Amino acid sequence: MYNPFKKTYSQSEKEQINFLKGVGPFRKLTDDQLFAFVPYLYTRKYRKNEAVFFAKDPSQAVYIVNRGLVSLNLERNGSFEELDQAGKKECFGDNAFVLDNHRLYSAIVSSEDAEIFVLPQGNIMDIFESYPEIKASVLECLIERYNHYTESLFKAYKESFGFFELKQAYSDHHNSERNRSL
Repeated sequence: MYNPFKKTYSQSEKEQINFLKGVGPFRKLTDDQLFAFVPYLYTRKYRKNEAVFFAKDPSQAVYIVNRGLVSLNLERNGSFEELDQAGKKECFGDNAFVLDNHRLYSAIVSSEDAEIFVLPQGNIMDIFESYPEIKASVLECLIERYNHYTESLFKAYKESFGFFELKQAYSDHHNSERNRSL
């Protein structure tokens, strides 16, 4: 049955909503919830080898690839080691979903060019404050993602035992938490 009060979207808004449906942290949101992000998706164009951000930069936005590839790199001994590549409908810089973070890796465009949606942290925080159910869904997706990363880290560690002390990663985190609570 036709509902005259149901929210309608322009063709452009529908395209952006459908795009966001396929992006990890947004996959559990309804169309109406996704629409909250649409006005804040800013398009940026980059060229090959252009930096989107560098490790240790403040985390001030989440990035979603619309077209192209972005290499996510960890600096090690003066050179870069590629961790992964982000392609269409993949987001990176997702630690900007949480306040007061810095980039853990550098993001460099690896394709000839790239079109990337930028979602500023200030707008994300405004949405989270106004819509706690959106915040809960996005953070749930992030927890699932980080759990997958942890599983992959443990698997890689078990398969290449001896390269580093896994205990160090956990004890450093727990020690910093203890120091904050004192």
